[in-house]
Amino acid sequence: MAKITIYQKPTCSTCRQALQIIRESGADYSAVNYYETPFTKAQLKDLLKRAGLKPRDVLRTKEDIYKHLKLAERQLSDDELIDLMLKHPDLIQRPIVQKGEKVLLARPAESVQELLSPS
Repeated sequence: MAKITIYQKPTCSTCRQALQIIRESGADYSAVNYYETPFTKAQLKDLLKRAGLKPRDVLRTKEDIYKHLKLAERQLSDDELIDLMLKHPDLIQRPIVQKGEKVLLARPAESVQELLSPS
């Protein structure tokens, strides 16, 4: 079985819930705090592509930085949005969970169970 990687923020309640589900499953996993170990641009683009998501799909629209940057009012390219996410990780919805080629945004946390069944 492929190892699971959860990209998360330890203070995020949804991340903690998803991590608990993974732990309780007994699956082999690693947890990456993407505030301490930031995504590279290529890595974030690849994760989003594998998840079938566009950068705008994972923007945290209630964050102060989202409002401050007026992202709701701006037409930015996917690359420009990714650059902003890398600069301001609070813009990224979390957790992002990867198992082999499969990636998902684990919101709600229970959706991580999709990756826990043998594949």
